[in-house]
Amino acid sequence: MTYVVTDACIRCKYMDCVEVCPVDCFYEGENMLVINPNECIDCGVCEPECPAEAILPDTESGLEKWLELNRTYSEQWPNITQKGDAPADADAHKGESDKFDKYFSAEPGKGS
Repeated sequence: MTYVVTDACIRCKYMDCVEVCPVDCFYEGENMLVINPNECIDCGVCEPECPAEAILPDTESGLEKWLELNRTYSEQWPNITQKGDAPADADAHKGESDKFDKYFSAEPGKGS
C-alpha cells in the first residue's frame, strides 16, 4: 500500500505534508505535489497534515488514476523536502471540484 495525492491538492499545494515525510517521497509540480509510490513506506503521517484532505491511501476505491499520475510525475518532477509557501489563492480553491480538468499542469515545480 501507498498513499497518493489527488486533485484536491491542485492549486492549493499547502505542503504541510512534505516536512513530516520520513523518506522524502514527495515531488513538486507547478501546482500540485505527488508521492512516489515506490518510495512511500505507508506510514501515514502525511495524510492528517494535509489541510485540503488531498492525500489518501491507495486502498480506497477509485484511486487508480491518481496512483498512476503520482507514479508518472514523481519520476519527472523534482523532489521536495522543505515546506514552501502555498499559493496566495490556495484557500479559494480548497474544496473546489473538477480541479484536474480545470487546472492541472504537467510542468515541474522548483523542488528543494
